[in-house]
Amino acid sequence: MTLIETAQKAALTLQRHNPDVLTCIANLSNDEVFTPPEFANRMLDTVERTWADANGGANIWADPQVTFLDPFTKSGVFLREIVKRLTRGLENWMPDLQSRVDHIVTKQVFGIGITQLTALLARRSVYCSKLANGPHSIAKSFDDEDGNIWFQRTEHSWEGGHYSDKVGPDGAQVLVGRRCRYCGATEDEYGRESGLETHAYAFIHANDIKARMSELFGADMQFDVIIGNPPYQLGAQSEDPADRLGRVRDRPIYQRFVRAAKAIEPRYITMVTPSRWFAGGLGLAAFRDEMLSDKRVRNIVDFPASSEVFPGVDISGGISYFLWDSTHNGGTTVTTVRGSNADSAIRDLDEFDIFVRDSRAVTILRKVLSHAEPSIRGILSADKEFGWTSNFDAFHSEERPGDVPIFYNRQGKRLIGYIARSKVAKSADLIDSWKVMVPSAGFEHGGGDGKAIRVLSTPFIAPSPSVCTQTYLFFNVETPAQAESLQSYLVTRFVRFLISLRKITQHASPATYTWVPIQAWDRNWTDAAVYEKYGLAADEQAFIESQIKPMSLDSSSQPRNS
Repeated sequence: MTLIETAQKAALTLQRHNPDVLTCIANLSNDEVFTPPEFANRMLDTVERTWADANGGANIWADPQVTFLDPFTKSGVFLREIVKRLTRGLENWMPDLQSRVDHIVTKQVFGIGITQLTALLARRSVYCSKLANGPHSIAKSFDDEDGNIWFQRTEHSWEGGHYSDKVGPDGAQVLVGRRCRYCGATEDEYGRESGLETHAYAFIHANDIKARMSELFGADMQFDVIIGNPPYQLGAQSEDPADRLGRVRDRPIYQRFVRAAKAIEPRYITMVTPSRWFAGGLGLAAFRDEMLSDKRVRNIVDFPASSEVFPGVDISGGISYFLWDSTHNGGTTVTTVRGSNADSAIRDLDEFDIFVRDSRAVTILRKVLSHAEPSIRGILSADKEFGWTSNFDAFHSEERPGDVPIFYNRQGKRLIGYIARSKVAKSADLIDSWKVMVPSAGFEHGGGDGKAIRVLSTPFIAPSPSVCTQTYLFFNVETPAQAESLQSYLVTRFVRFLISLRKITQHASPATYTWVPIQAWDRNWTDAAVYEKYGLAADEQAFIESQIKPMSLDSSSQPRNS
């Protein structure tokens, strides 16, 4: 056996026993989730097929002119896998390995690090050296340490705010509450001193992103493919003055990266994002409208259970990736992946105001909506209808003259306290209605692993008079008999299925009830009755029942006095 053969055999042996280092770090739980190599390659396969379809079967990896950008690289996995594919694909075009690799990493593959550490990690993944021009780098033509993977500390641009009662060292009032005009980060959370990461991501902190890319990579640079897994969110203090806990609310920012990528006008964009934008998400309504109306979205591949892609990481609502094709103008191929099962269908994304992730549900929804009935939201309370947050506690446990019962929750227990009627300053006209109450959060959202779910906690009847904290939404009716009829309707699988189509996280806002039609509250409603009314076929009934668990009413769901 020759020396070369011996070395090759040793390398193969090590490969079997030593996992890819990027696979090892893929399990870290963070808002900036690392992408496993297998998943990165799945996205690259989608790009490859799309390129071939548009170019007479041509191989994108055999084209020495195609350029790739990961504008928020973390581990460098996308860039590394692209380099590997191009190295194989361009062998006939440039047989000399060193010259071929040098061309690829200097002319075709580019990245922007999101932090100093991830930029070093990405260079190590792509160039096999943290220094692009180091002695161990596979590139031999770079003059600087960064190569084509750029990173420099970027600062937020603060604006707005108000003066507080505090006085600074210079004797002037302190300005607080300022936000970055590019990403919305709060100065209180992200105003960092020198030496600390600002999390002011360069790709979304520019007035003109095309001009910025020209500054970084050359005036003539035009990217064909933008690919990656952007940061998902930034924490920010709650803006609700009634929220005395001062909780941090996570604000999504991935939509800003998508918009910036589109502004560069590449041929393709493919990105991993949380799937929450399909139906919800703080501040994502405009982004959802943009995506659903964009006929250039060629593919969406959806994983309702994020752990199937990012082991050990739970991203509420699942994750997905999309392929945006600048030349596409038509339907979107939607693939839903649960374990080894993948269901695909070509869809018009703008059929509804949100995206219904499971194609099998669409025909059922169409039948229900064809009746053009008013929504049950007409008798549903608003969030925080009586003005009190969930942690409101200015009530007492013993009933006094002039009191009304107040329904609230503590540590998962449904409780009843009492508050003076005169203290109800908001929606006082609803005090004397009969109510069917449902917790606004705390139960499963639609289907990560494909198993049947309950969707909602068990509804209960609150007699007249009554009020509640933000813990509960409620439907108001006039009589006890109507309340019992409404309660029977809410526990049907049919109703909870329609709610599940819009409930992509645990929180059930009033909007999640939009597609539930109102009924006459003069009977005990059953699934059989609503299936017949809306003409659902046997297979459609079976699908609903495979998705939604049965629910029974019992005394354990009824609140008790505190």
